[in-house]
Amino acid sequence: MDGDLITMDDMTNEEIVSLLDDAERLLPVAHGEEFLPLLQGKLLANMFFEPSTRTRMSFETAMKRLGGDVVNLGDVKSSSAVKGETLYDTMRMVDGYCDIAALRHPRQGAAQYAADACDIPIMNGGDGAGHHPTQTLLDLFTIRQAHGRLDGLTVALVGDLRYGRTVHSLSHALARFDCELIFISPNQLSMPTDIVSDLTESGAKITETDDLYSAIPEVDVIYMTRIQKERFPDDDEYEKVAGIYKLTAADLTAAKGEMIVMHPLPRVDEISPDVDASRHARYFEQAFNGVVARMALMCKLLGIDVPGGAA
Repeated sequence: MDGDLITMDDMTNEEIVSLLDDAERLLPVAHGEEFLPLLQGKLLANMFFEPSTRTRMSFETAMKRLGGDVVNLGDVKSSSAVKGETLYDTMRMVDGYCDIAALRHPRQGAAQYAADACDIPIMNGGDGAGHHPTQTLLDLFTIRQAHGRLDGLTVALVGDLRYGRTVHSLSHALARFDCELIFISPNQLSMPTDIVSDLTESGAKITETDDLYSAIPEVDVIYMTRIQKERFPDDDEYEKVAGIYKLTAADLTAAKGEMIVMHPLPRVDEISPDVDASRHARYFEQAFNGVVARMALMCKLLGIDVPGGAA
């Protein structure tokens, strides 16, 4: 891969597998059981122009677990952005301060724009309704942990497929590993046609439906998503689809024993708390896996080898 991660197209399948292998070896470090200061002396710029809990904290945790340090943008309202400073100028400034940067921005395409402004590696932490490749890496890691492989699985992506950048990135990655994809959403929130066309042209097997419950017995992964109120042009449109899917423990009685339920979080009411204690729930482990996946990614982009890898 080159010096940035803007979309999953920046990585080959071999690079993805290699990075997941590195993440596996970094698990004891992520858990705090070992200290491995691979990034000592390095500075991460956390540039979050949109609210975030898991992504921002996992980037910070990943850097500090590896002995590095973090500079946070902080509240956008107290930054020079309110004075009219452009993203280009902001990132040129950051380029002189830090060794690597994670960017979240409400505007689609902002991550590529920032990468064009900087010499340091840029990691896309979510750009509007566009892409979220670092989330995809931790999702793939979670799936491989549970199933021992990525290839040939059947994965249901459920909920807000129109605005959900997590499923945009993940669907492309899963298709590259020959997974069968079931897109489950109301018509208003269906996967964008350009993404469906790209996937179909690449040979992916895709089913589109609005029926979650009949798909449960046949899938290996259910990937639930929140209906994102903040992406809707008006509240009336949101209210038409809010709460349309609500997965409960009772719904999973017909599921395969090894089937896992994932969610990029935060959840609202689309997964009942009674699923949390089931053998299928993986969303909190998934959130933790953001630390190891981002540890491995930062090492890769900074040219640092993780011990124990292939020579």
